Amino acid sequence: MSKKRLSGLSLFSSAGIGETYFKDVGIDIKVANELIEKRANLYKAISPETTVVCGDITNNDVFSNIIKACPEKVDFLLASPPCQGMSVAGKNRCQQTMESDKRNYLITYVVKAIQITDPTYVLIENVPALLKLKLMYESEYRTVLGILQYELEGKYLIDSSVVDSSDYGVPQTRLRAIIRMRKPDKQWNWPKKKEKITVEQAIGNLPSIEAGETSNLKWHFARKHTDENILWMKHTPTGQSAFSNPIYYPQKKNGTRIKGYESSYRRIRWDAPAPTITIRNDCIASQRNVHPGRLLANGTYSDARVLTPLELMLLDSLPADWKIPDDTPEILIRQCIGESIPPLMLKEIVRGIFDEKN
Repeated sequence: MSKKRLSGLSLFSSAGIGETYFKDVGIDIKVANELIEKRANLYKAISPETTVVCGDITNNDVFSNIIKACPEKVDFLLASPPCQGMSVAGKNRCQQTMESDKRNYLITYVVKAIQITDPTYVLIENVPALLKLKLMYESEYRTVLGILQYELEGKYLIDSSVVDSSDYGVPQTRLRAIIRMRKPDKQWNWPKKKEKITVEQAIGNLPSIEAGETSNLKWHFARKHTDENILWMKHTPTGQSAFSNPIYYPQKKNGTRIKGYESSYRRIRWDAPAPTITIRNDCIASQRNVHPGRLLANGTYSDARVLTPLELMLLDSLPADWKIPDDTPEILIRQCIGESIPPLMLKEIVRGIFDEKN
């Protein structure tokens, strides 16, 4: 007997990258919501069977349209509220600043959607700071877990964990806070960790190309960079930063050394999962996004460039034949991947819903 398929609702969906393998597991996202039109349109192109409501969820009409579009029974709800209000916090933002950022209160709309649609399973994900953030809610400072328990305790069993995508078959290290909720009579097992996949295993077979060059593989083309940037990176070994170069280090036109961090102008390693892909993966001076390169006979290193769209897709655990329109802008692809939940990680997590008889 085939397993029952679950009908799902996705909030703050971007292009739906995290949901790429849901159908394989048994979850059909029926309705999705995304604020930014170009990302919502990409979602529609990838998943035309899903009703995508584009707009601000805090707008009453938009929220109402999301709920109206839902099937009579919502089995699964996925929510990935924008995390910029927390991700830039780190050590430099105080609790008061985080509390005042309205984006952090988007969790209240997730609660509202849960109360209305009454899903059997809920998955909320965000940066690890999600679990530490405290917000003023109902006259008290509460964590996000505290808000969920205050509103939904008794209706759901709630647990949470910070997970690393590289533990679940993704060739990229990306830490995410996962909150799982399930009805008391249901099971949902955490996945077992897997052997880590290295950058070499994921993209090592792709042809070497230099800045500005193209290949015969779809989406495997290299961005153009300045002659200076290329020179610095050609002299930067695998896993190192151009700032460590004794001669060809980042410098101004007058030869003055540019100040910067070792995480910038840095090649990633072949022998480990890729570092977290950021939204600025198009910028060679940004954090750890330059191709590892290979030592050449003349003592320089190949592939003095940022990763190609295809390399980013594979390192984010997307399929090589990811079904996106041929005219999708490169920068849109890069931005959506930089803000995505690695889909193979999500697949492994939601697969636990189907491990036991429910």
